[in-house]
Amino acid sequence: MSRRKWIWIAVGLGIFLCVITSVTCVGMGTSSLSLGRTTARAWRDAVAIVRVEGVIVSGKAGDWLYSDSGSAYSESIIERLHLAEDDPSVKAIVLRVNSPGGGVVASDEIYRALLEIEKPIVVSMGDMAASGGYYISSPASKIVANPTTLTGSIGVISTLPNFEELLDKIGIEMFVIKSGPMKDELSPYREPTEQEIEHWQAITDEAYEQFLGIVAEGRDLPLEEARELADGRVYTGQQALALGLVDELGNLPEAIDLAAELAGIEGEPQIIEYEQAPSLIEMLLSTFRRIPPSISLEDFLGIERRFTVQYLYISP
Repeated sequence: MSRRKWIWIAVGLGIFLCVITSVTCVGMGTSSLSLGRTTARAWRDAVAIVRVEGVIVSGKAGDWLYSDSGSAYSESIIERLHLAEDDPSVKAIVLRVNSPGGGVVASDEIYRALLEIEKPIVVSMGDMAASGGYYISSPASKIVANPTTLTGSIGVISTLPNFEELLDKIGIEMFVIKSGPMKDELSPYREPTEQEIEHWQAITDEAYEQFLGIVAEGRDLPLEEARELADGRVYTGQQALALGLVDELGNLPEAIDLAAELAGIEGEPQIIEYEQAPSLIEMLLSTFRRIPPSISLEDFLGIERRFTVQYLYISP
C-alpha cells in the first residue's frame, strides 16, 4: 500500500476517534453529551454534572493534550456552571466534588459563581470533599456524601520551609537588599520574626472567619456551633450527616435523582457533562510524549515558590 493511502487511513481514523469520543455514555442508562468547541442541547429535561476533581487552583485548564488532570481550575469550572445555567434544557446541576481543597481565591471564585445560579444545585461528594472542597459545597441546595467520604477540614493552613540550617551546612549565605523590613517576610532562608508570624496569623484568621461564616450561612447553623465543628478535623460522610454538614448519604446516582426531584423533572432525566473534546490535531499529537521538565528544589521538596494561605486538607 502506498504511503499516501496510509496517510489518508490515519486521518480517517483520527476523525472517527474524534466523533466517537464527542458523545459518551455513563452508567444508569443515561446519555452524556461531551461539549467542547460547540454548543449542544438535550432533547429532554436534563441534569448537568459539573466536576471539581483535584486541587482547586486559579486560572483555566490548558488544552486537552497538556491539561493538568491533578488540578481543578476555577475559571474552567465556572465556565461549565455558566453553560449549565444558560441551557434551558438543564433544570438542575450536580456538582461532583472530589477535592482536598486548594487556593483561597480559587475556592471563593467558584463559591461566588454558585451563589448566582438560580437552578437547584446538589453536591455529590466523592472520596474527599475537604477544606476548599467543602467551602464550595456549602451553598448547595443539598449535599450528598458517601458514608466513607472524607469531608470537613474547615480551616486555613499555611506552610513555610526553613532552609537556614541546611544552607549553613553547605556554606551558602543569602544576602537580601530590600526597601522595607517586611519586604522579604517569611523568607525560607531564615527564621521568621514575631512580627511576620503575627501579620500572617491575622491574614489566616481573617480567611478562617470568612470560611466559618460561609459554612454557618450555607448549613443554617449558629456561628458558634459551626465554630465548634471547624477546628480543622476531617469527618466521614456518616459523621458529617450526624453533625448537619451533609444532608443525605449516597453516591452520584442518588445525587442525580435528588437533583431531578428538586427540579420537578418527571421520569428519568438526561445527563449532560461538559468536557473539552480533543481536536483532530490534539488526537494525532497525543502519540508524542512530552519531555519532562527539570525538577527544581521547590518541586523536589513539595513547596510553592511563594507563601500562601489555603483552604487545603493535608493528609497524614
